[in-house]
Amino acid sequence: MLRSTRRTACAFLLVLGAFGFARLVPPDTNAPSRTPMPLALAEASTSSTDTLDGGDGDLSTAEPKDIEGGTSAPEPTVEAESTPFITNDVVVLGILFAILAFVFKTSSIQTGFWRRFYSIVPSLLLCYFLPSLLRTAKIIDPAVSALDEIAMAYFLPASLILLTLSADLPGVLRLGPKAVILFLTGTVGVIIGGPLAILIVSVFSPEVVGGAGPEAVWRGMTTVAGSWIGGGVNQAAMKEVFEVSDRVFSSMVAVDVLVANVWMAILLLLANRSAAIDKRMGANTQAIDALKERIVAYQATVSRIPSTGDLMLVVAVAFVLTAASTLGGAAISERIAALGIGWMETASLTSSMLWLVLLATTFGVALSFTRVRNLEGVGASKVGSVFLYFLVATIGMKMDLAAVTEEPGLFAVGGIWIAIHAGLMVGMTIILRAPIFFLAVGSQANIGGAASAPIVASVFHPTLAPVGVLLAVVGYVLGTYGAYVCGLIMQAVAPS
Repeated sequence: MLRSTRRTACAFLLVLGAFGFARLVPPDTNAPSRTPMPLALAEASTSSTDTLDGGDGDLSTAEPKDIEGGTSAPEPTVEAESTPFITNDVVVLGILFAILAFVFKTSSIQTGFWRRFYSIVPSLLLCYFLPSLLRTAKIIDPAVSALDEIAMAYFLPASLILLTLSADLPGVLRLGPKAVILFLTGTVGVIIGGPLAILIVSVFSPEVVGGAGPEAVWRGMTTVAGSWIGGGVNQAAMKEVFEVSDRVFSSMVAVDVLVANVWMAILLLLANRSAAIDKRMGANTQAIDALKERIVAYQATVSRIPSTGDLMLVVAVAFVLTAASTLGGAAISERIAALGIGWMETASLTSSMLWLVLLATTFGVALSFTRVRNLEGVGASKVGSVFLYFLVATIGMKMDLAAVTEEPGLFAVGGIWIAIHAGLMVGMTIILRAPIFFLAVGSQANIGGAASAPIVASVFHPTLAPVGVLLAVVGYVLGTYGAYVCGLIMQAVAPS
């Protein structure tokens, strides 16, 4: 116990040392705010916690992107007074991995303080929360970092491939209709939750949800709906469709990320107590347990100590197929854009990021029917989880907790909105007597998207991550349509 505590303390001191060293190095205020990134990266930066993608979740920056042409909008200039202590991405990368290592090391300690601590606080929550503290304290800032874009464009598709590589698709389908029903309930909760939140707040403070033209709050809320049903791709589409101003969009990004991550924290707390809750409700978990047992049994039959060649093959499969998905996604989106069909553009089918996610997931599921799935025996899903947790950390560093104090009214609207979504999810779970797993993953596949749904699923059991991936992909398809309907309703009920 003493030895473990000392090692933990040393790891934490190393992180603090990195912070202290960074304070001694003056930031280069003449450096460009962001390195220009290729098309896939430019689109990836609009993903939320759902997107991940914040987080579905997905991951949004306040800077709009041109989703049709794939070119970035003019880069913002970073004011000297807002320059963070650390502007070097290599240092930021080291800090993020130090945080992840600290969390995983301490969460593996099964005695004393850490055992009690992690029985209350989910380890995944810390992987989001600790980087957000650095962002809030202005030690790091995603506005001057390309790590979030790299994580979305490279590591998200690679992780989706590796996590679905060993998916038992027939077993997932045998989970029954309850998973799909709860997922669609979550979608409906977002669609009706936005208009109801506007109606509720307009009774007490109509100016909070008012505005006119591009500055109208309801317009900005359509981007949150796009993020919470689908992901960053759908969020960017709503910004263009409803002509949201940059100022309103920036505020809504903060609402999206913070509110979605608070809800995810609640889901993680439920996950820690899922067995007791399921037993109390009389939920039937046999299908979930059978799926876990089949995958665990399969892993036991193919498991072996990996060689360097084995790991190289795992990484090669992940990134070769990521490259193929990127090229294929760009080609498909360009072909569709050239057709000039309006409804296809509205449905985000001209987005290469959308096709990147769809193709990566398709490649992974297809390989699960071949001998390539035996790579699970040398830790393919573990490598995929490392990629995904890096993405989680980059989502966390986008959360500025101080943003709540700047426009508290909008966060109240977001809180009411997510509460309506949560209420519908809980009500349907009780009616169906469904396992908490279906509630958590169905909700997060909507709110957080492909970046965080598999993470939440893996909290219940690592073998269940593909369920989160597959539901999140459905969210990408429905996101623009659902958000568009939600936007029309919000326009009708918003105070003039």
